[in-house]
Amino acid sequence: MFRLDYLSCLLTICSTILIGRRCWEGWVVATVNSAIICIIGMRTSQLGFIPANLFCIALYAVNLRTWRRAPVIPAIEPQ
Repeated sequence: MFRLDYLSCLLTICSTILIGRRCWEGWVVATVNSAIICIIGMRTSQLGFIPANLFCIALYAVNLRTWRRAPVIPAIEPQ
């Protein structure tokens, strides 16, 4: 039987490493992990996991959008 809790553990570690290295893919992995935690919450009737992780998914989307924007280089004015 496939264990979602082990998969979630692996994805948590991977997303933390990727985000720590400033890779935007870490936010995608974290989003998938939060969806898996929602599934675990439904299967085990621990419904408190669902709203918390839906909030996390929304936060990840905002962070991903922020990280993917091109950096703004300030203009240097001549003196």
